[in-house]
Amino acid sequence: MSKIPYNKIDNYSNKIIAERQKFVSEQTGADLNHVAKYSFDPNVLPGNIENFVGVAQVPIGLAGPIRVLGEYAQGDFYIPMATTEGTLVASYNRGMKLLSESGGVTCTIMHDSMQRAPVFVFENARFSRNFGQWIDAHFDEIKVKAEETTKSGKLTDIERYIVGKLHWLRFNFTTGDAAGQNMVTKATHHACHWILEQGIEGLEHFSMAANMDTDKKHSHLNTLQTRGKRVVAEATIPKDLLETIMHTSSKALFKQRQFSNMGSLLSNSSNNGAHSANGLTAMFIATGQDVANIAESSAALTYSELKDNGDYYMSITIPSLIIATHGGGTGLSTQRECLEVMGCVGAGKAYKLAEIMAAVVLAGELSLASAIVANQWVSSHEALGRNR
Repeated sequence: MSKIPYNKIDNYSNKIIAERQKFVSEQTGADLNHVAKYSFDPNVLPGNIENFVGVAQVPIGLAGPIRVLGEYAQGDFYIPMATTEGTLVASYNRGMKLLSESGGVTCTIMHDSMQRAPVFVFENARFSRNFGQWIDAHFDEIKVKAEETTKSGKLTDIERYIVGKLHWLRFNFTTGDAAGQNMVTKATHHACHWILEQGIEGLEHFSMAANMDTDKKHSHLNTLQTRGKRVVAEATIPKDLLETIMHTSSKALFKQRQFSNMGSLLSNSSNNGAHSANGLTAMFIATGQDVANIAESSAALTYSELKDNGDYYMSITIPSLIIATHGGGTGLSTQRECLEVMGCVGAGKAYKLAEIMAAVVLAGELSLASAIVANQWVSSHEALGRNR
């Protein structure tokens, strides 16, 4: 097969892009009339994509407003959601109405941490144990070395995990407004090579990665320890609003919650809620997040209470929300516009976006759970989700 056209000097010029578009048509017979139409200068793309030929135009719907009572996000927000799934925007919109009329969603950032976890292999377990003691004793020096590579990344601690003679170090950083995977990789690499230069006794092998950071994979470790932002969204919904807006009762919702908890336990699911990945993915695509991080970010822990007066309390904890308002795809044209809709452009806005996303997730959980209980789930998809 022929090689894809490539220009070593300028691989983002209109000329080379047109050559690749023509190449696709000649090689596959596909017509790129829609893919080839875009509104931004492709010279902004280095660092975001290679062999650019065009764009995937994902429809964006608007939901809201949703009232967020966060420490960083305060007020009413309209939410851009990029999806091709009918009913998704309508369902989230209904949940947002319920939460806003209930007074809003209280959102709290509990922790912030991004990791890289290299492994050190020793001659035996005793050398491995001694290495852990050495790491603890030299943490301040390691921290200085790690932070030499970054202005915004801060090393907070180093977790240690030992299996036989294998010793994983899980470096934990805060990363400012960036998601930070590349940032912490560079910082950890720099720190580890300083460690290697110290002549660690009994060391046989070193690898920068061996699946302990679980990048773009769910893990129970991340649920316990956090990866990205750990954020909680919670609200108490008056029973009357549940009946008028959701056509169900707090008692029915609470009963359904017990069934859902048991189903999650039986299936060993990473999420005892309904569909947090739906809202998060739609917002990830709209705002230029790394969509593969949905693998971690969709994990969630849902908790509810039936109050004595019949009101319904519900919270959702997202332990591994990996998002950014700086870097990656967040600076591209349409993605930046979607961030602007929520007031999340500029320094210090990552926590604000995390709180808004958590509030949106709670809205979606309440809406879908209510639709299931009220026997409206299938009918709503038939009415809004049919495109055959």
